[in-house]
Amino acid sequence: MTNHVYKVIELVGSAPDSIEAAIQNAIAQAGESVRHLRWFEVIETRGHMDNGRIAHYQVTLKLGFAIEASLS
Repeated sequence: MTNHVYKVIELVGSAPDSIEAAIQNAIAQAGESVRHLRWFEVIETRGHMDNGRIAHYQVTLKLGFAIEASLS
């Protein structure tokens, strides 16, 4: 097994549908510009309310991605 080094970033995903959709949105968006995504950790959940009803879910995530090994 090879050794891995990871970089961790923190993002907030949001969605009107569910917490799961907010997680998927954050990961999908990050995947467009960050390579080698390997894991995520939900560190906070919250939401926005409008007229006493849930209008939006927000989820703060830590995403880990593998650092590429140098070829030197």
